[in-house]
Amino acid sequence: MVTLAVLVMVVGFLWLAASLVGFVFKLAFAVVGGVIGLMAGLLGLLVGALALLLVAPVVLLALLPVMLPVLALGGLVWLVVRASRRPTPVPVNAGR
Repeated sequence: MVTLAVLVMVVGFLWLAASLVGFVFKLAFAVVGGVIGLMAGLLGLLVGALALLLVAPVVLLALLPVMLPVLALGGLVWLVVRASRRPTPVPVNAGR
């Protein structure tokens, strides 16, 4: 009976040791994976921002024929509003 108890205790201690080693490995790989994932995410963000900066002027130039009539109409309205506004009075310095 004592032999069985010793055998159960040895198996229990081995199980506990293996569980602790597994936990340490799991924690280490989680930390390393998290750091690598964070660096990869930042690199992806940088590449995406660079691609956006390179593609945005091309898209704006491609949309220019569509936007020209709207810009011309907006400029015409701005000119009419500006021309119909009264000139701002020049303040007269009464002290002199």
